[in-house]
Amino acid sequence: MEFPFRAVAFDWAHTLVDLGEEDDRAPLQKVFAFLKTKQIPLPNFEDCLKKSRELFQSMTEQSRTTHREARYEEVLRYLLFYFKVAWQRRTTLSEILQVYYEEVYRGRKVFPEVSAVLKQLSQWGVSMGVVSNTTNPVAMKEFELEGSGLKEYFDFTIYSSGVPFRKPHPSIFQLAISRFQARPSQILFVGDNLSTDILGACEVGMKTAWLNRRNEPAELRPDYELCSLEDLLRIHPVNV
Repeated sequence: MEFPFRAVAFDWAHTLVDLGEEDDRAPLQKVFAFLKTKQIPLPNFEDCLKKSRELFQSMTEQSRTTHREARYEEVLRYLLFYFKVAWQRRTTLSEILQVYYEEVYRGRKVFPEVSAVLKQLSQWGVSMGVVSNTTNPVAMKEFELEGSGLKEYFDFTIYSSGVPFRKPHPSIFQLAISRFQARPSQILFVGDNLSTDILGACEVGMKTAWLNRRNEPAELRPDYELCSLEDLLRIHPVNV
């Protein structure tokens, strides 16, 4: 089969990776346990968790209208200063983030069909990249990618926490187009979210494939609708 696109850009969460049950309590508990090993005096955990949730909720709500990404790294830094945690000479922010995100990523799993699909696309000579909305630091997303076993398939990764705007803002898609060095119509964007992935990619001229694992009704009309990522290997050309 001749694949009808030169390049494919993938969303990450819920498209390639199952996030499982997300929990903000356990990662922060891991940070507290780590700081205790450094003999660092700590505030009340529940007070810290409450402040974390208040601040992060405000940031995420704002990001929906401005498309400026909420960055949880900034929340952690704020908590350390707000509660006057004397951490600077005993650890680093990088170490604290590592502890936090190792716990976040612990329950995540690559969907079963993903590796085989990416391998086949690679064998067909299709260029691939990741374009992901994320509140996680870029360094930690690269850590997650390395652990996923999928890194070898991608020519580049673009994370909203490392660029000015998140999907569906056109700039993040335009950055992907520039990295592929292809016309937008030669690029297929694959994602699970209609309002961020499909609408955003369509508005810059990319073709779109909506990964609808739950068979939900569509409010938009993508070029393709996939029940599983395996369906990607069976698509036919559209007007490109």
